[in-house]
Amino acid sequence: MFKKLCKIFGPIVCAAIIVFLLLVSPFHFGLGKVSKSVQKNAATALETKVQKGTAVKEQALSGNYVAFFGSSEWSRFDPLHPAVLAEKYDRSYRPFLLGAKGSQSLVQFLTMQSVNEQLENKKAVFSISPQWFVPKGAKKDAFNYYFSPLQATEWILREHNSKMDRYVAKRFFNLLDPSSDAVLRNAFKKISEDKSLSDKEISYIKLKHRILLQEDRFFSNLFISNRNEKKVDKFAKKLPDKYDYNDLYDLAGRLGREQTSNNSFGISDKFYHDQLSKRIKKLKGFQKKDRFTKSPEYADFQAVLETFIHNNTDVIFVIPPVNAKWQKYTGLSQKEIQNAVTKIKYQLDSQGFKHIVDLSNDGDIPYFMTDTIHFGWRGWLYFDSAVQPFLENNHRKPLYQLNERFYDRDWQKANVDQISKF
Repeated sequence: MFKKLCKIFGPIVCAAIIVFLLLVSPFHFGLGKVSKSVQKNAATALETKVQKGTAVKEQALSGNYVAFFGSSEWSRFDPLHPAVLAEKYDRSYRPFLLGAKGSQSLVQFLTMQSVNEQLENKKAVFSISPQWFVPKGAKKDAFNYYFSPLQATEWILREHNSKMDRYVAKRFFNLLDPSSDAVLRNAFKKISEDKSLSDKEISYIKLKHRILLQEDRFFSNLFISNRNEKKVDKFAKKLPDKYDYNDLYDLAGRLGREQTSNNSFGISDKFYHDQLSKRIKKLKGFQKKDRFTKSPEYADFQAVLETFIHNNTDVIFVIPPVNAKWQKYTGLSQKEIQNAVTKIKYQLDSQGFKHIVDLSNDGDIPYFMTDTIHFGWRGWLYFDSAVQPFLENNHRKPLYQLNERFYDRDWQKANVDQISKF
């Protein structure tokens, strides 16, 4: 009976031992190399496993891909999308899209931990929406959905008890689901309280990081969808062979008119039909009380900025508008939006981030937005006309001046007329 059991389960046990040894090994045996085609698919896939992983992003951003950080805007593909324009006109760069619905500053901070070397002395693009800066900040469910233990362990092993580290650790501890890894949560708590981790905790985190890193190397490049890359190829065929801004502006207007026929907001027909038409009456005036001036997101955003500063990354920040007709219908205050924009721009400019494209007042331009808050047709063209020369031209290296006061609660709660004291 024992021999029979060995024949049945022996191969399984041996395979399990081999897999375990591979995962805990510090060597990756040449595995995890990501082909050019996989990198291309991953750059537009907008898949969570790509954002939470390391290997694919590392290899792509070591080449001619540029990190485009943001949120759900990247998923609004049309012929004027930056990925389509870069492909059609064979730019010297290709966007690597990082972000999806709900991925705000803390999620992007985690994403950056896996590509610090690839961001060092490079350029990046960051789309920052005033509507991230709500009174309660990042939502717990969104944060936990995008939380990456791999990137978190990478950060823990590199943290050096700075004000940023203590702040971020406290945010992670408060936002992370209590049922998640107890050792990680305890590590966040200790770091936030300026306490040292025990040798056992450090050993556990090192082992966990090694296993997660090996898993990522082995599996992260498998089954990445090429659905969005097919969209890029399809939309590129609709563009003229030669880049001409005026021709593209006219094309954007023509496409916008064709695709916004079932509503008076200038919103794409499909989005209006699928997301709004059945509840349009209930949405009238629903954003009258929305406020964006006071939020923990300002300090979360500072953690992103400090990471860029440490990596000497030259970044262009783009601030999108809201669809003006929709804004009027829902009662969303433009003054509140501009208050947030003023704080964001002050936080950027005062620390040396000089490349800021403020489009927050352009939501009334026809066919600028594809829906209520996301770029479309002409909006993407405006976006591209600012980003493309930044990425392709040489600039003087940034001169940053870190201001840690932007982590303080006073800054999170500051009104616009108080910001000059920071």
